[in-house]
Amino acid sequence: MNNLFSLQGRTALITGGSRGIGRMIAAGFLAQGARVYISARKAAACDQTAAELGALGHCVSLPADVSSVAGAKALAAAYATHESQLDILVNNAGAAWGAPFDDFPESGWDKVVDLNLKAPFFLTQALAGHLRLAGKQRVAKVINIASIDGLSVNPQETYSYAGSKAGLVHLTRRMALRLIEDNIAVTAIAPGAFASEMNRDARDRADEVSAHIPAGRIGVDEDMAGAAIYLASRAGDYVVGETLVVDGGVTLKR
Repeated sequence: MNNLFSLQGRTALITGGSRGIGRMIAAGFLAQGARVYISARKAAACDQTAAELGALGHCVSLPADVSSVAGAKALAAAYATHESQLDILVNNAGAAWGAPFDDFPESGWDKVVDLNLKAPFFLTQALAGHLRLAGKQRVAKVINIASIDGLSVNPQETYSYAGSKAGLVHLTRRMALRLIEDNIAVTAIAPGAFASEMNRDARDRADEVSAHIPAGRIGVDEDMAGAAIYLASRAGDYVVGETLVVDGGVTLKR
C-alpha cells in the first residue's frame, strides 16, 4: 500500500508537455519518480520546459508534430533512441477552434480533429511495441486527455473541438478493450477549467469562471497531476476504458 502512487522506475512520454495540462502532468510524474519525456511542436518551448522541469528529475525534450502519422512515427523513433520500453503514454497535445456554424471552416475542422482524435490513435499505434514490452512486466498505461466538452455541451461554437473530444472518449473505450489483452490499460481524463493557453478564460478571468463552478475555483496543478498519477500508478491498474472527470462539478450543472 505504501507504493500505490509511486512511479519510481517508470518511463513516461507526454505530448503537449511544454505547457498547460501537459506540463502539470509532467511535473507530477517527475515528483513521483518517473523518467519523463515531453513533446511539443515548438522545439524551443519544449526544450525550455524540459530544462526547467529537469530540476525535479529526469526530463527530456523530444519536439515533434504528432498531427500526422509521419510525425507520430518520428516521435516514436526519437523516443526509441532513449528507451526500449514505454510504461506510460499521455496523449495530451490538442487544439481548439471556434467559429459560427455558417462560417466554420474546413481548416478549423481538420487541424483540430487531426491533433485531438487522430494523433492519440496513431501515436499509440506507433508506440505499441514499447508499450507491449512494458506490459510484460506490469500494466502499461495510455492516458488520453479529453475534455468535459466531450461529455456535455457548452455555449461556445467549438464544433470540431467538441466532436473530437467526444470521439476521444469513445475511442478510449474501443482502444481499451483491445489493448488490455496486451496488459495495456487505456483510460482518459476529462478536465474542466484549468488555466492554460487553450483555456484563456480560466487563465485570465479565474474569478469570473470560478463563480460557475460548484467547487468555487478553477483547477490547479495538483488537481491535474493527482488525477494522472492515480491512473498511471499501481492505484489505477484496474481502471480500464473509463474517463475520469476532473472539473469541480461543472458537468453536474450543465
